[in-house]
Amino acid sequence: MTARTADARAALPPVLAEALAGYEEHLRTQRDLSEHTVRGYVGDAVWLLDHLVRRGGTRVDDLDLATLRSWLAQGRTRGAGRATTARRAAAARSFTGWLRRAGLTAEDVGLRLVSPKAQRTLPDVLAPDQARVVVESAAGAEEPVGLRDAVVLELLYASGIRVSELVGLDVDDVDRGRRLLRVLGKGRKERSVPYGVPAERALDAWLTRGRPALATERSGPALLLGLRGGRLDAREVRRTVHAAVAAAPGAPDIGPHGLRHSAATHVLEGGADLRSVQELLGHASLATTQIYTHVTVERLRAVHAQAHPRA
Repeated sequence: MTARTADARAALPPVLAEALAGYEEHLRTQRDLSEHTVRGYVGDAVWLLDHLVRRGGTRVDDLDLATLRSWLAQGRTRGAGRATTARRAAAARSFTGWLRRAGLTAEDVGLRLVSPKAQRTLPDVLAPDQARVVVESAAGAEEPVGLRDAVVLELLYASGIRVSELVGLDVDDVDRGRRLLRVLGKGRKERSVPYGVPAERALDAWLTRGRPALATERSGPALLLGLRGGRLDAREVRRTVHAAVAAAPGAPDIGPHGLRHSAATHVLEGGADLRSVQELLGHASLATTQIYTHVTVERLRAVHAQAHPRA
């Protein structure tokens, strides 16, 4: 939560602050959401309640459809895009739904709130030769950090896992005999994800020569370690990926999520079915995975336009 949002929360009337605290507790304990998601939902609720107060409201049952709509409209006038507006509307509906279930309001006014659907943009992906340059950029390293970076790049591209899932891996989560990762994804859902021979070689080098050199008492079971021996931070992973991508000629500026997009796209182009890719990525809905079919179709159209004499 930003300092500005924290100040807005501190300025809320006690009755609104109490309701917000109850909502936050619900998100943490009953919905079991990630810390990042909780911060996002609570932050949006803070600004919704701040808007309510500025309109003269003092209690949560002062929230009405007009207040929700004017809050979204205010965001649009300040430059919020369709995706941001759609996210805020979803957060508002989550909050008003909880207020009704908690008995704090007589009705769920968010049920009638309509928001624009977020436009789904095609993600930037690496070409297969660019991906090879990226994942091999740390190959041959002998110092501990270089060995770790090689594992980071290989595993992200080989498995398509999220950066949060990568840094959350413990040593025991790696089944080297079957080349599988036990991953704890969104909603704390566990899945097994395969990885290939190059990633196994990088893992072997890291576990035999890299990790022992960085491990300290604070390392615990973490698979990937930072310079001081603690669990590797996601920000360091992002720096590693951006640096590796920058060295690949013509590659788009992508981070760890871009490697995930690239892995999914290349697996689909290699002949995998959409349901298998859904399992690989840990998507709850097949509709989320379907964006990758658009990526591959667009790439096919681009190749056709460039190569076909009558395109």
